[in-house]
Amino acid sequence: MDFIIAVIIFIFSLIYSILKQHSLIIPLLIGMLAFSAVAYYRGYKFKNIVVMLLKGMKKSLYILTIFALIGMITALWRAGGTIPFFVYYGIKIMNPNYFILFAFLLTCFVAFALGTCIGTAGTVGVVLIILAKSGGVNIYVAAGAIISGAFFGDRSSPLSSSANLVAMITETDLYDNIKKMFITGALPFLATVIFYLVLSKNNPLNVTNNELIERFSLNFNLHISTVLPAVIILLLAASKNDVRIAMFFSIITSAFVCWYFQDLTFQEILNYTILGYVNTDPGLSGIISGGGLISMLNVTFVVLIASSYSGIFEGTGMLKDIQGFLIKMSKLIGVYLTTVFTSFVTCAFCCNQTLSVLLTHDLMNNIYKENNLTKSHLAIDIENTVILIAAIFPWNVAAAIPLATMDVGAKSILYAVYLFFVPLMAPLISSSKVYNTGL
Repeated sequence: MDFIIAVIIFIFSLIYSILKQHSLIIPLLIGMLAFSAVAYYRGYKFKNIVVMLLKGMKKSLYILTIFALIGMITALWRAGGTIPFFVYYGIKIMNPNYFILFAFLLTCFVAFALGTCIGTAGTVGVVLIILAKSGGVNIYVAAGAIISGAFFGDRSSPLSSSANLVAMITETDLYDNIKKMFITGALPFLATVIFYLVLSKNNPLNVTNNELIERFSLNFNLHISTVLPAVIILLLAASKNDVRIAMFFSIITSAFVCWYFQDLTFQEILNYTILGYVNTDPGLSGIISGGGLISMLNVTFVVLIASSYSGIFEGTGMLKDIQGFLIKMSKLIGVYLTTVFTSFVTCAFCCNQTLSVLLTHDLMNNIYKENNLTKSHLAIDIENTVILIAAIFPWNVAAAIPLATMDVGAKSILYAVYLFFVPLMAPLISSSKVYNTGL
């Protein structure tokens, strides 16, 4: 009963913060205190509780360094013209008769390069929605295609904070996970392409907002060399270098591109790296500005605090009753479907992708072990469920921020079919010989 009370306190504080648009750090701290109080009530000493919390936080230290690097990269890729280059030429080559399909494919590419659904929705997503509105395209269909593409990258990019988080908590290799994500995601991706190809016929782009697009070429030197930072990171990632090394060299290359091609001073580059890029053009300011070390502070604290839950749950065994229920469920419907169920519950109630990932892992970890399934199986199943299911709920931050950024309604989620296809189709591939041999 004490655990249930703590959960209720946490959920209500979480819902209140989302409705009032407060930082998630506040309800997460309240939850941490509530679960710590339960541990204290059950006889654990204050000192032991602190050790448990710190043990959980310690697990997230690796991912926090990656967050810092991601913040720097997203700022310098904006300032150096890397992202503007992708957006400008991606839209230039777009066939207006297949706008919806191209919107999906372009956001897939940008999201894979950036590794963030929010950053993708806030850059190329905003531009595409403006084009859709001015061109008579159904904005819900367009937004659904954008969200699908954005989560393609959020799920499988080596720069993705969620992909790195899953690899960290499951103690698996990031690049091995990405390889298997592409294998399990191939059929859903093909199905998504066909779906948007069909919808494109009823949603051609009738008008092109050339003024907005041309602003990119007026504000940036879009020389082909501006893509070097992206090429560097993809090449190093393909050679399976530590993702932090790949990011570091991309940052160095981005700084050079900013200086040589965009005529930025060392002081400006340093400021953008820390505080985020700021564009002064009124038409682009809200689209291309952002990033920087400071932009990752909130998510850093969210992950750090949420990770403490893992320590206290593990140290006190608070989740045993729930795990017992899930063990019985797994025997009836299978481990994967139990993971899907757990994902739905955690994503619906936690309203946050990070905490949903951590809780699903804590709840399902022992079940996978008992069924002789590897850590890799757990990692890919989390990627195929929690990461995408989080965006199905419009009140979950994973969906709420992209929707608000593009100024579209929750109806758009119905057209974000990639979010549904992956959890539904992934088991068909994961049971195959190709997947299980790790190819």
